[in-house]
Amino acid sequence: MRQVRKQFDTTTVIHGLDLEVGHGEFCVFVGPSGCGKSTLLRMIAGLEECSGGTILFDDDDVTDVQPARRGIAMVFQSYALYPHMSVAENMGFGLKIAKAPRAEIDAKVLTAARTLQIEHLLQRRPKELSGGQRQRVAIGRAIVRAPRMFLFDEPLSNLDAALRVEMRVELARIKAQLDTTVVYVTHDQVEAMTLADKIVVLRAGRIEQVGRPLELYAQPANQFVASFIGSPKMNLLDVRVAASTTDAVTVELPDAGRLELPCAEAPAAGTPLVFGIRPEHLRVVRSQDGHLAGQVTVAERLGSETYLHVQVGRLHLIARADGDAGAAVGDRVGLRFDPAQAHLFVPEGRRLRQGQATEAASPARAENP
Repeated sequence: MRQVRKQFDTTTVIHGLDLEVGHGEFCVFVGPSGCGKSTLLRMIAGLEECSGGTILFDDDDVTDVQPARRGIAMVFQSYALYPHMSVAENMGFGLKIAKAPRAEIDAKVLTAARTLQIEHLLQRRPKELSGGQRQRVAIGRAIVRAPRMFLFDEPLSNLDAALRVEMRVELARIKAQLDTTVVYVTHDQVEAMTLADKIVVLRAGRIEQVGRPLELYAQPANQFVASFIGSPKMNLLDVRVAASTTDAVTVELPDAGRLELPCAEAPAAGTPLVFGIRPEHLRVVRSQDGHLAGQVTVAERLGSETYLHVQVGRLHLIARADGDAGAAVGDRVGLRFDPAQAHLFVPEGRRLRQGQATEAASPARAENP
């Protein structure tokens, strides 16, 4: 996609996007509701016209090509199965309309059904299937067409939580077998992290960052990406620069002392910043051993893990601990972390370049006044 734009009347919803998806990549568009991800997918499919820019499949300009001639298969949020047809008939209907030989249709339907592990359901009607089985049929209908690209528009959003996990595992299993480019839209960042080879984070019709899942997790370009990728989301705290050198910044937390962090930039003293640290990167220790110390206000016990909400001065942090963590509401605890896993952002959102974490640049323990 080269400088692709979409405008409805005077409202621009896609702002000149440039993006390349490689052959065989599983590319996920992720972002909050209204960010333009489904509109962008529909433009790739040809269901929405471009207001500007160019869309190419390999070297073919398909910007103005009709959807049926683009060689794509799309799986929607709704299953859109024909209720009077069997599973096999639903899956092979596109090939039947294209007047493919009966033997070819049967062979492709059976191959797709085996890939999706639904060959025992081929003679059933949609009303006899569960939600997860219906979604498999919808995916199978796309697979039998052997398209040059698969487009998925939030295909799991109608499923309950357990089925979503099951289908996510199924999609992860079959994506290696498809060897076809996939563009997948979701608002669920867990789906994005587990399925994608490449994630495109969108906000208000613009690309915030493109990269591999762990790259976005470990090196977010800005505060928006940092807070969107990861569950629970990153702790973000307003701080102010107390001092800086060429490889470290000392920041002051409201009512919680100072921390020294590695940083390759040197913002001036007094500069407001945002300090970010993920809950899983905070280690719960004795209050006297922590870089930060505070009081537990909530303990969310989920079995295998516990999320502790800790009040540090005027700051509120969430820390992930083991499921059998002994800390209870009202206890004072310390929080330690690796300085290399902390992030600093300017108020506009950009992440400051991290320096090399050294012993000298480790956080100094923040004392509660």
